[in-house]
Amino acid sequence: MLFAVTMDVAIPHDLDPDVRADTLAREKAYSQDLQRGGEWISIWRCVGQYSNLSIFDVADNARLHEILWNLPLFPYMTIAVTPLAQHPSDIAAG
Repeated sequence: MLFAVTMDVAIPHDLDPDVRADTLAREKAYSQDLQRGGEWISIWRCVGQYSNLSIFDVADNARLHEILWNLPLFPYMTIAVTPLAQHPSDIAAG
């Protein structure tokens, strides 16, 4: 199942710098592992924002929920999920 996921991040300005650095390092490692595994198939920066648009290819809703809840930055995010379906006018679909 394909999903487009927008993640808006709002890390508190008063968060301990060591906690911030550790959280960001864990987030990067976690997301890159999922990318290497093929579930997080692309990630795009939303220009001018601390936000991204990502495409996930996962088995089901439960798996996406598990991935998102395990993001180290999850407590500081607002997330919007859009399920995707192939468009009938997509020439790549054959």
